[in-house]
Amino acid sequence: MDDASRTTRGGVGAAVIALGLIALALSAGWLSGAILDGHLPKCPTACASSAAADSTTTPAADVLGTSSTPEPTPTEPPDFPYVSARSIAVIDAGCGALMFGRDARLHLSPASLTKLMTAAVAVDRASTSKMITADVDGAKLNDETGSTVMGLRPGMELSLLDLLYGLLLPSGNDAAIAIAEGVGGSEEKFVELMNEKVESLGLEDTRFTNPHGLTEDGLYSSAYDMAILARYVMQNETLRKIVTSISWQPRWDGPPVWNGNEFLTKYEGADGVKIGYTEEAQQTIVASATRGGRRIIASLMRSQDRYTDSERVLDWAFSKPSACP
Repeated sequence: MDDASRTTRGGVGAAVIALGLIALALSAGWLSGAILDGHLPKCPTACASSAAADSTTTPAADVLGTSSTPEPTPTEPPDFPYVSARSIAVIDAGCGALMFGRDARLHLSPASLTKLMTAAVAVDRASTSKMITADVDGAKLNDETGSTVMGLRPGMELSLLDLLYGLLLPSGNDAAIAIAEGVGGSEEKFVELMNEKVESLGLEDTRFTNPHGLTEDGLYSSAYDMAILARYVMQNETLRKIVTSISWQPRWDGPPVWNGNEFLTKYEGADGVKIGYTEEAQQTIVASATRGGRRIIASLMRSQDRYTDSERVLDWAFSKPSACP
């Protein structure tokens, strides 16, 4: 190859490289600008699919992402606070009007919020003075499943009222089983009564498979349904008194049972209702508070900080006018 050819080809090569560097610089500048502006180029299809999958991945026992009543994505109020919960429903308890919902009908594991229905069915079906003989060992149940318990032993006889306190304050799974067997005859029959109550209350996104809330296939509810159920519970004088109580001394030779719901002592006007947790459900809560004669109920599911979430949501709700006529 002669010197002229080398020079010509070298010049073309240099030009191509230069043009490539210019294009690369322009591309980098555009991407940097996009990042600084808060915008990113559109993600390829595979990337978008991956992100969507990550945002909705749940254990097999959950039925996240389904609901019997599809709803449009709500426009979140501009002043609505940051809340970590996956699903939110806020109702004005005076009339049950929904003030705001985020994925409010999404089917999620309710954990021990299930016990609100257990309590509701129990007081519907039996007198609180009814004596029930436990056939469950709370210590064994705790060892085998990690359940929270009130401390029942086989053969122990307690009133339904004492068992309700053990159910709703320390969230005793042993109390749930004793109530189900004592009122329904068996857990299976009692669960049938629970699902009958689901239908009578018009809870379209709820199905129970046990009286305590430990994760099982087919057990699910929604933030909206739990808010409506809590409103029903708070209309019962006995249950309202229980969920507001900090402690209770059953008629046994054991210690008092204590309420694990820290919201009661953290928020002005707090008067209930129930908390829950399993690894699958994460933190759940139905929080009720009354101010100036007005009760607001906030239901939060799959939360990472249920008490802070509840406080923020209720502060927002109380700053708004009543949603009731």
